[in-house]
Amino acid sequence: MFDKTHSPWWNALFLGMTVVAMGCSPAAAHAQGQTHTFQSTADQRRDVTITVYNQNFGLVREVRDVTLVRGQAALEFRDVAAQIQPETVHIRAFGREGSLRVLEQNYQYDLLNPQKLLEKYVGRTIKVYRYNSKTGQDEEYEAEVLSVNGGPILRIGDEITFNFPGRFSFPEIPDNLIARPTLVWLLDSRAPRQRLEVSYLTNSLNWKADYVFVINEDDTRGDLTGWVTLTNQSGASYENAHLKLVAGDVQRVTSGIRRRMERDALRELAAAEAVQFQEESFFEYHLYTLQRPTTLRQNEQKQVTLLEGSGIGVDKRLIFYGAPYYYRGSYGQVQSNQKVGVYLDFQNSEANNLGMPLPKGIVRVYKADRSGAQQFIGEDQIDHTPRDERVRIKMGEAFDVVGDRRQMEYKVISGCVSESAWEITLRNHKDEDTQVQVMEPVGGDWEILSSSHRATKLDAFTFSYTVNVPARGETEVSYRVRVRWC
Repeated sequence: MFDKTHSPWWNALFLGMTVVAMGCSPAAAHAQGQTHTFQSTADQRRDVTITVYNQNFGLVREVRDVTLVRGQAALEFRDVAAQIQPETVHIRAFGREGSLRVLEQNYQYDLLNPQKLLEKYVGRTIKVYRYNSKTGQDEEYEAEVLSVNGGPILRIGDEITFNFPGRFSFPEIPDNLIARPTLVWLLDSRAPRQRLEVSYLTNSLNWKADYVFVINEDDTRGDLTGWVTLTNQSGASYENAHLKLVAGDVQRVTSGIRRRMERDALRELAAAEAVQFQEESFFEYHLYTLQRPTTLRQNEQKQVTLLEGSGIGVDKRLIFYGAPYYYRGSYGQVQSNQKVGVYLDFQNSEANNLGMPLPKGIVRVYKADRSGAQQFIGEDQIDHTPRDERVRIKMGEAFDVVGDRRQMEYKVISGCVSESAWEITLRNHKDEDTQVQVMEPVGGDWEILSSSHRATKLDAFTFSYTVNVPARGETEVSYRVRVRWC
């Protein structure tokens, strides 16, 4: 494939291209008789609201005052997102019903660039200027563009040449090339001025939640700060926008019904009242509204505080996990010096100084060392979490607490029934006592025949032990279980 970025002719063309005369407007194709053409840019925005979904798309709602004429007029609606989904555009006029009708809509996205400009001039004549170092002046050549496949091929006089060094000059911009993506409407207006509300969906608007969780010295409480990180690569900038964020897994389809569903969503969201973030339930999702205007510039990443909670109660858990397949064969020792997983649990409730729906994101946890400096101690991804639900963060593996798991006996009772005896040894190398939860996911119907510790049934396929392990000591758990998996 031809690589433009490393081509001398391409760089020379890009740097030296000139157009000496502007052609007719992109809306000229819509002109019928004396139809007038008008333009609307971002300077005419009276209001803009951006609703961003954490699935890399967003809803843009703009209100602009535009000048038209009574009767038919073509309106070039500029400064729209380059990643717009034109089939989702919804336009309406404020004021008397029926004061504006849309006769035709076009989305022009054949953007002006050196390659496109050359392609439009295949078979036509341009001028090429080559600098003469001896005379210190540009020499002018008439050149016919024969092809631009892999680079411009030119006919200059009686010669056909390529990679010709020089500056290309074009007499005009072709009608069907535009500088920026533009919506073009053919309208029938009953008034010379209209206030329009235009809504559309665009790709490449995204947001994510990130959390900073600072826990105290004894790992019992922490302070949580949530951040929203916004990324705008939609191809447009939005000054002083009202910002809304939708958290949830919104269904999107690619079939023919997509347009109708998205138009309905546009009407609902555009009607939502625009009010750091206020949270509200919205359909089966959650809507977060920034209570002040903000600016989203193209190719910009912005961070805004989402929530804060202090003094949140935390439970630190050490968990030693088994696996269902252990009970379906003869293994002997299946784990040796296996590190124990470390988890932090907290309740997302008002009683625990939180209680706000948490959008999915990464929680990064910090703790102060003896000098008082905050140190990073782990991170985990959480899913969308409603209020009053428990959050679990996996921190990593404990350094000083390890375990062994040995299968002492294995007996086949029938084709899918087994009986096995197990010994689990937990060793604590710390200077203080600790507690470990042993999780045994047996993966079938089970019956404990004997056990050294009291087992707790967690669900139909899982039981667990809560084991106290003394400082610089060890504790052994043994049990015999019968399992049926078919």
